[in-house]
Amino acid sequence: MKSANVLVSTSGTLTMEPEGNNRLLQDVLARPDNETCADCGNPEPDWASLTLGVFVCQACSLLHRGIPHISRVKSIQGAWEASDVELLADLGNNVAKAKYEQNVPAFYYRPTHTDCKMLREQWIRAKYERNEFEFIEKQEPYTAGYREGFLWKRGRDNGQFLSRRFILSEREGALKYFNKQDARDPKAVMKIETLNATFQPAKIGNPCGLQITYLKDNSTRNIFVYHSDPKEMVDWFNAIRAARFHYLQVAFPGASNEELVPKLTRNFMKEGFMEKTGPKDAYARGEVFIGSKENSYTVQPGLPSTIQGYHWNHGITIVTPDRKFLFACETEAEQRDWIAAFQRVMNRPMRPQEYAVEAHFKHKP
Repeated sequence: MKSANVLVSTSGTLTMEPEGNNRLLQDVLARPDNETCADCGNPEPDWASLTLGVFVCQACSLLHRGIPHISRVKSIQGAWEASDVELLADLGNNVAKAKYEQNVPAFYYRPTHTDCKMLREQWIRAKYERNEFEFIEKQEPYTAGYREGFLWKRGRDNGQFLSRRFILSEREGALKYFNKQDARDPKAVMKIETLNATFQPAKIGNPCGLQITYLKDNSTRNIFVYHSDPKEMVDWFNAIRAARFHYLQVAFPGASNEELVPKLTRNFMKEGFMEKTGPKDAYARGEVFIGSKENSYTVQPGLPSTIQGYHWNHGITIVTPDRKFLFACETEAEQRDWIAAFQRVMNRPMRPQEYAVEAHFKHKP
């Protein structure tokens, strides 16, 4: 450990100068457990909580400011008192995680620095303000296998959000919603087996916006929902993950948590516009199944020389075992990004359930 500038007063009091304190703080920050943000994993934790004893990134420090009765944050570039440095030296990220994250369920989503603000904020509040993961008895109802409540759902035709009753039941293996409060029959039944949920605040126009994707007759369907209470929306998200986790535990009894957790929910790899021949429509007009390169799926830059009629010049050809699909991008950068996304999918081996979806696509009229 580096030496600090030490002063001894006439009364015998020993103090360290701020410069020495800051050098000691840098030593504490350099410990392996403190090299990333305690809350989102960002590799630049340039702030610290003087009350919780953790190092956090600037984005998370702003969220900590929202709970001033719990956390008081300060930039590591400021002048530090010896007592504050000693607290961080005694605690640090690993000690805090051992306390505040000791009972995080395996299925619970731990946000990263790339996730939306609302998801990261609720993770921080769950840990430090609500102490959800310190005691088993404080576990929230998202672990119960059943959830019922009202969410605002966007209508397909007019885009208006209307209140709809949702029921998630592990026993029935489905998420259902009802158009009327007293309706007996659901408007849609979404099997837990194919559910995916991802926060899409910009697309939905609400900070709590959640996109739920599922398969119906082996075709992709989407619904867009939100709740005015951020905690309620995150609880729904984790309830879906819990239901998926328990389903996969039964479907793959020998699989470890490390193998199952990445399959619970997935963010979209790439989303945007490409040009394709045929009518233009605001809704999805078709789907292309993308399998692995081991199953003869490839992607190539450019279009066949005989193809005409595209306004955009940066073509992409997707080759499947049965046919080719042709698209065009507006810019070369978009073309590169799309090709890279397709290649990431094609480089992964196909899962058993994907073979069933592939077979459906091959037999589509």
